[in-house]
Amino acid sequence: MSTTAIKQGTGEVRHDLGPLTSRFSALGTPVSATWLSGTLAGEAPGPSTYWIDAVVHVQPDVAAELRAKATGPAPERPDVVEPLRALQPDGLLVGPQLDAAFAQGRFRATAHIAKDADVVVLTALGE
Repeated sequence: MSTTAIKQGTGEVRHDLGPLTSRFSALGTPVSATWLSGTLAGEAPGPSTYWIDAVVHVQPDVAAELRAKATGPAPERPDVVEPLRALQPDGLLVGPQLDAAFAQGRFRATAHIAKDADVVVLTALGE
């Protein structure tokens, strides 16, 4: 019997950068960010799994470096929580090296970088 994990949180839309840059140094010094976080429900008892969904505007040089790690277009848009869905740019790129750039500490992330904008979309899980 499988259970589906559901993202739960307060619904607070955040814009502070410190919690993101301390977990994901690949963001460099972002220009701005919009993000939400919380815990996953529906999992077996044990340590909590935390989630972070973020749309981050990065410096042009950081975006170019991250774009170089992408291997191709995203097959679909990231599954981020509302209200982030409307903030995602079109033309997102993905790749294993891009994801690896955001694997830091106890967090792992699926990263998307915009082809024509300095925007990163992250969906991250961690303990």
